[in-house]
Amino acid sequence: MGQNLQVKSKLKLHGLNSKLRILNKIKQAFLLLTNLESRLDNIQNALGRIEAKTNASQPSKKLSDVEFKVFSQWGEDGILQFLISNLEIKNKVFVEFGVETYRESNTRFLLMNNNWSGLVLDGSRKNIDYIKSDSIYWKYNLKADCAFIDRDNINKLIERNGLAGEIGLLSVDIDGNDYWVWQAITVINPVIVVCEYNSLWGAKDAVSTPYDANFVRSNKHYSNLYYGASIKALNDLAISKGYSLVGGNSAGNNVFFVRNDMMMGSIEPVTVEDAWVQSQFRESRDPQGNLTYLDFEVRKSLLGDLPLAEVNTGQLIKVRDLK
Repeated sequence: MGQNLQVKSKLKLHGLNSKLRILNKIKQAFLLLTNLESRLDNIQNALGRIEAKTNASQPSKKLSDVEFKVFSQWGEDGILQFLISNLEIKNKVFVEFGVETYRESNTRFLLMNNNWSGLVLDGSRKNIDYIKSDSIYWKYNLKADCAFIDRDNINKLIERNGLAGEIGLLSVDIDGNDYWVWQAITVINPVIVVCEYNSLWGAKDAVSTPYDANFVRSNKHYSNLYYGASIKALNDLAISKGYSLVGGNSAGNNVFFVRNDMMMGSIEPVTVEDAWVQSQFRESRDPQGNLTYLDFEVRKSLLGDLPLAEVNTGQLIKVRDLK
């Protein structure tokens, strides 16, 4: 009798395990289909923008008009395709940092669609291990290095991965010390630079969060809004390095610069005021980490007493004192 119960229990357990395996396979298939649907939507969006651009009697040179998204967060894939199609870039190599798992990035489409090579950096070992386990890592010429980036180590990190001199693209997005790290980079000379800016800081002040080698955005203020540099600060830095501002994305968080000696007739400089966009994405958090969906001015007022460094003078002002 006892043996029969044991047999029946084992059969039930085996049946449950079989059902769990089937459910897991269904879940994996669902996730795969969902991801595929998202990619197809991105490609359809891209094709629509390309078709609209092709059919236009006078194609626009405004970067936001050539946006499309495949792997980028917003429309950076389309903007970069436009830029590389209109610039003579010999060394098709990129450096991008702050990539997390590299599933969403500014350079993945360049790697896969245009056969570029490059280096990606991230401070999380888990993220770097994920990238190295992705089939993209053997299918393409990609290097991934784990490091918490600051202005004192960035040149050594790039050099130890075999890069120096002219490259095609530098993409800067580390949610904090972006200005200070780009300022420190001397070992490479990119044709294109794309850098994240903080739209909350406006278009008139050249400011950034003060440099902190250990800056972590979520630790600096619970809202997750206190980070990075203004578009004017980045433009002033670009000018000092020999670059021209050529536009920004429509979301209001990335700007694009081209080295002056590589500017072509189809790429024209724009003003800071033309490139700046008041961001509409509502990523603010409460002290418990929940999204609060605050509008632009409310988000800005929340940070009123926090300090910002005027990058050209070294003076500190408060967020509420921005023009």
